[in-house]
Amino acid sequence: MRKQAILALAMLVGSLTFAQKDELKSASKAIKQGNFADAKTAVNQAEPMIASADDKTQAEFYYLKGQAYYANGTASAADMSKAIESLNMVEKVEKESGKNKYTEDVKTIKGEMLTSFLTKANSALEAKDYSKSSVYFDQAYRMSPKDTLYLYYAASTAVSAQDYDTSLKMYEELRDLGYSGAGVNYVATNKETGEVESFDNKNMRDISVKAGTHIAPSQKKTESKSAEIIKNIALIYVSQDKNEKAIEAMKAARAENPDDLSLILTEANVQLKMGNREAFKKLMEEATTKDPKNPELQYNLGVIAAESGDAVAAEKYYNKAIALDPGYADAYNNLAVLTLGKEESIIEEMNGLGNSAADNKRYDELKKEREDLYRNAIPYLEKTLELKPDNISAARTLMNIYSALGETDKFKAMKSKVEEMENQ
Repeated sequence: MRKQAILALAMLVGSLTFAQKDELKSASKAIKQGNFADAKTAVNQAEPMIASADDKTQAEFYYLKGQAYYANGTASAADMSKAIESLNMVEKVEKESGKNKYTEDVKTIKGEMLTSFLTKANSALEAKDYSKSSVYFDQAYRMSPKDTLYLYYAASTAVSAQDYDTSLKMYEELRDLGYSGAGVNYVATNKETGEVESFDNKNMRDISVKAGTHIAPSQKKTESKSAEIIKNIALIYVSQDKNEKAIEAMKAARAENPDDLSLILTEANVQLKMGNREAFKKLMEEATTKDPKNPELQYNLGVIAAESGDAVAAEKYYNKAIALDPGYADAYNNLAVLTLGKEESIIEEMNGLGNSAADNKRYDELKKEREDLYRNAIPYLEKTLELKPDNISAARTLMNIYSALGETDKFKAMKSKVEEMENQ
């Protein structure tokens, strides 16, 4: 009885093997006829038993499946991904078995596919169809995993398409691969177009120069993109309200690049978005020690100090920003805001006074203090308008100050300017 069962099982396996080979023959015939729908149906029917097939049959199966799903370049993005996986499996199976019946053909097909993907990716990018461009760059990378630059482009275009979930996965993959993008870019000028073009390597560049199609060969160092990748991961986390993950990503990046100013500023912005103003201030102060001649850093510290109620520190930082950049209009404007901010306490005290002789005397003193504030603010507002003539807020404030001080001619001139700005 047991022998009969074994015999029945052997017959079953044999029949399945024959059925599998028939399906592969059908797939091959359909591919030759350009009938890729039937070819896909055939390989899908053959697939359940492929894991137990010999190396030769597996290689043939994946070769046919790759062609069926590629459909001569007309396939959907999903089918194209399956085609790539299948063709990669052909090379894997034949490499392990030591038999290379299909490998060379696969390399040819993959070369055609890679060229097609890159052409479509660049065309979509030029058309600002960032989502489609990202898909094609990603497929180019899956086709040629050694070219991690394609994955970087895929992640970047996914960001432009605002597909943050996809871009996050790609950036994390780049991070885990240790991709930096640092290296040497080999370039030469195309004689026909006059455009500078990049080459995959020095040999390809030199061949084109010798062939006479390109001139002026040179090479340029490309900077590391690892900090940018980590920064984008953190910012995507922030956009997804995953603030703790964002901070964790930034700290890991800064541990590897402690002197990278862009990472410090990115973490500072993340902390600010999370409402951690003290942490933001600390990081900004750290940034200013690394880049003491950066007026924007000084200005931002001034903004935080002002928002924290430390007017003295804010004034110091704004003045530092102006010393570094005399044309920093926003710093002048904020100095005016700081100056006029002292008016509130003066008005509050004036409103609380009575009618005694002492109160009347104090009222006159406070009135003079208030007018002095106005006069102190005027130079800052005038400078703001000189640097930014369209700043209507500064113009209105200056108009009101001239009115309060009784400077009629200046008030009329500024009123006319404000009306002109409002009608633009």
